[in-house]
Amino acid sequence: MPEVVIYHNPRCSKSRQTLALLEEHGATPKVIRYLETPPDESTLRQLLTLLEMDARSLVRRGESLYAELGLDQAPEAKLIESMARWPILIERPIVVVGDRAAIGRPPENVLRLL
Repeated sequence: MPEVVIYHNPRCSKSRQTLALLEEHGATPKVIRYLETPPDESTLRQLLTLLEMDARSLVRRGESLYAELGLDQAPEAKLIESMARWPILIERPIVVVGDRAAIGRPPENVLRLL
């Protein structure tokens, strides 16, 4: 099996549930605490490609920072730049297995990767 990577926020219940679910299914994921080690813009672009989504679908629009930065009408590049600079804006958790990825909302979404 290819390496399993989870972009994880231990304070997030969905992220904790997703990590536990991966482990229950025999995976030993590489855990990236993305708030401490944020993905750069290039990595975010790769993740978006694997997730088959645009940046607007990955950004957490409910975060107060999203409104403070005025990102409602921001272009793709600005959203990616903002997520790299302020990783709290990134939807979580993201799980990558090989050349596929999924967001663990709900956590069971990631099982299709295993």
